[in-house]
Amino acid sequence: NIVVFDKEAEKIVCTLKGHTKKVTNVVAHPNEKTIISASPDSHVRIWDIEGETCKHTLRIHDGPVTGLSLHPTGDYMLSCSADQHWGFSDIGTGKLLCKVADQSVSHGLTCCQFHPDGLIFGTGTSDSLVKIWDFKEQKSAANFPGHSGPISAIAFSENGYYLATSADDEVVKLWDLRKLRNFKTISLDDKYTVRGLTFDNSGHYLAVAGPDVRVYQISKQCDLVVTWDAHTQDSTDVRFGPDVNYVASVSNDRTLKFYSAN
Repeated sequence: NIVVFDKEAEKIVCTLKGHTKKVTNVVAHPNEKTIISASPDSHVRIWDIEGETCKHTLRIHDGPVTGLSLHPTGDYMLSCSADQHWGFSDIGTGKLLCKVADQSVSHGLTCCQFHPDGLIFGTGTSDSLVKIWDFKEQKSAANFPGHSGPISAIAFSENGYYLATSADDEVVKLWDLRKLRNFKTISLDDKYTVRGLTFDNSGHYLAVAGPDVRVYQISKQCDLVVTWDAHTQDSTDVRFGPDVNYVASVSNDRTLKFYSAN
């Protein structure tokens, strides 16, 4: 199920039911009362919050859907799957516009994320590779090797300069997209599995979700600013609130937590 929570009212708005397997990805539209969700049931669903109904069910993939990302225009979405394909769909009509196979890998895609300019996007694979795609050409533009294990999360900074990536190797790597190089590797605790990554709007801070929730300042040292250990199980994702006035995290313990960012 997808549970929609209103932070200002401090109450659950609705619960959306329809997937036949667990929900692994959820994207909330920033300007519309629309939710997009994905699941290992191979479906992507587009929901109307006010009507509490599923507007479109997209059968894009032949395997578990592993990633979702909203295009900066807000009109389209990117999805990726263990079937080695990524798809680009119209949110309003629920129509698939294109579907492309990553022919260079024999493993599935594990995550995807649009760059803020909407012209490129990144994907992660189960064989440790991060790829940058030229959307218009529908071709790979750059590869970022260096991780070991499946890629678990990727995130672009809002200014478009940086990419953060993680895998099952207990590190977070930071890449300079202007120079196409890894400029910092943050070593994490033993057996620390990253579930989610996100930059704040300034690109100066990076939040990491895993066994705890932590925030790093992006600099030469990439200092650890704060750690929260409020969940009883692993955190599965983390986001900064508007104007970075709070940080929110969700967890396998089925709770949503808010933290002061001051």
